[in-house]
Amino acid sequence: MVTVLSACGGEDTPDSNTESGDETENNQTDNTDSESEANDSESSETSEGEEGEKYKVGILAPAVTHGWVAAVAYHAESRAEELSDEIDYQIHTSSGAEEMTAQLDDLMTWGAEAIVAFPQWEGMEVPIQRALDAGIEVVNFDIAIDAEGVYRVAGDNEDMGVQGANYIVDKIGTEGNVVVLEVPSSGSVSELRLKGFEETIAEIAPDMNIQKYATEFTREAGLKDFADILTANDQIDAVYSMDDETSIGVLQAISEAGRDDIQVVTGGGGMQEYFKMMPENEDIWIQSALYSPAMVKDAVDVAVKILNGEEVEENTIIPTTVVDRENYEEFLDENSPY
Repeated sequence: MVTVLSACGGEDTPDSNTESGDETENNQTDNTDSESEANDSESSETSEGEEGEKYKVGILAPAVTHGWVAAVAYHAESRAEELSDEIDYQIHTSSGAEEMTAQLDDLMTWGAEAIVAFPQWEGMEVPIQRALDAGIEVVNFDIAIDAEGVYRVAGDNEDMGVQGANYIVDKIGTEGNVVVLEVPSSGSVSELRLKGFEETIAEIAPDMNIQKYATEFTREAGLKDFADILTANDQIDAVYSMDDETSIGVLQAISEAGRDDIQVVTGGGGMQEYFKMMPENEDIWIQSALYSPAMVKDAVDVAVKILNGEEVEENTIIPTTVVDRENYEEFLDENSPY
């Protein structure tokens, strides 16, 4: 305020001389009191500044306008806003490793003490290691990269398969025809979910007839591929799908074919559109094993805990939550882009 008022006084015109003279006289009369008040004010402001100091946390996410990846930025910013009494934050979204690297550099210049990153692009190991070497805490969401000192928060892909197997057996029993939709192009994601499923089925329902087909994590692939699968199979009791979007395509294919033999369709992710389909399909148990983008909130929490000096595990794995028609309402979020 002193600076602002001085600047305004410096711009006074000669017409204000009388007013200035009065102010000068008053200032001389009250000089001691003014200095005392100013010192008290300065002391108070300094004290409040120290008490109100916030951590600087940066957030890096891919720039996608829809789907699971887009929801990561949404939930990260939502949690940062909830913690606004404790942190100042900047969030940046990027379209590739080069852009994300430049944004990481900007956060370092800004003075970020911790960075929550979803480094979906290849080539982020070196810039993230550079941030770590500069003393910045880095919490990766979902993606594991080779950088010394990085923390990681992720879901449990293998357990998603375990929960899918348990769910199907709970609904159809230990015998039946189950179609498994794997996604080889997703690498370890599909491998781990398939591993959890197959090992659990072998243990609790060894007589289950399992047929595996390859597809993709899109509703278009789910529709096209499952339409062909329906033609090739007269009887299907359950479908182990690993992804909510794939499952939406599967359900469309079932509807268009007029099939009524399928009792269960699983999914994975945590998609709002898929949740809303659960109570609408009374003849099919629709399930999603959450690998929710909302887990990024835990990554933001981990960053704050580290800055607070709390002990944190290097890897935080979020347990799987199963959603179906009985509890879907607990997970509805009208503002979520996914």
